Amino acid sequence: MSESYRERILPILPRTGDRVGLIAGWGRFPIVFAKIAQEQGVSVQCMGIEGMVSEELKDVCDHFRTAPAGRIGKAIRYFQKRHVTQAVMAGKVEKKRLFDPFGLWRLWPDFRTLNIMLRAVSNKKDDTLLLAVLREFEKEGIQFRSALDFCPEILVKHGFLTKRHPSTSQWKDIHFGWEMAKKMGDLDIGQTVVVNDTAVIAVEAIEGTDQCIRRAGTLCRRGGMTVVKVAKPNQDMRFDVPTIGIQTIQTMRESGARVLAIESGMTIILDDKEVVGLADKLGIAIVSVKADELRLRAAA
Repeated sequence: MSESYRERILPILPRTGDRVGLIAGWGRFPIVFAKIAQEQGVSVQCMGIEGMVSEELKDVCDHFRTAPAGRIGKAIRYFQKRHVTQAVMAGKVEKKRLFDPFGLWRLWPDFRTLNIMLRAVSNKKDDTLLLAVLREFEKEGIQFRSALDFCPEILVKHGFLTKRHPSTSQWKDIHFGWEMAKKMGDLDIGQTVVVNDTAVIAVEAIEGTDQCIRRAGTLCRRGGMTVVKVAKPNQDMRFDVPTIGIQTIQTMRESGARVLAIESGMTIILDDKEVVGLADKLGIAIVSVKADELRLRAAA
């Protein structure tokens, strides 16, 4: 995708009085979304995923309920009762729970969820599962939009975010890691690759970015790693958009990583001032880049 979402988005602007459903998972993204939507006069009706969602959402949504991740039918009925016809997803859903002993049953699945898991999907890749869930909602007249249609300003802008910039060797690692991360994204495996001296140290799978970085820290004890996080080549902006925040920087510090390269206009940065401030304090470089820029640097 040559053009960033930030550059090409022409959102159907929300209007005061609009109503949106929010399926909220783990992390700060659902909170940030709800606050911005409320500031725009949009009424937020939230169905939070039990065991993942923050209780803080109670205070920033017009209506708030929780349910186990496996109760898709309950979420649909909730949105219908609240007269919701457009909805968004925000926050991480921990897919690794599916691989616990009796993992599927621990989600308390209802009939609609069982139908999706056992009949409607051929594999358990993120895109396959989430698109199947979205289709189930669409059958009932609930259309999903990207949360970024409401808050495109949280997408990272292009350029250096921190005072510290990558060195020449670190730029080589960024270019190398970018190519690897894009291939992993195309396979719908993960969005993050950790590199050191043009060697892949760790690749993100279902464990998530933080655990990927921590694993890299145990494998490369000398530190100095470069973390590269990108969007998938055909990223569906309605879900699983690459996201960084304070926790990302804290995990990098603990693991000895020194550079974070993210994709310009396609990555969410939460609490950007705090993230950049912490990175500057710790001497971590953050740069937001584009594929064209990396190709030019590699050719120079």
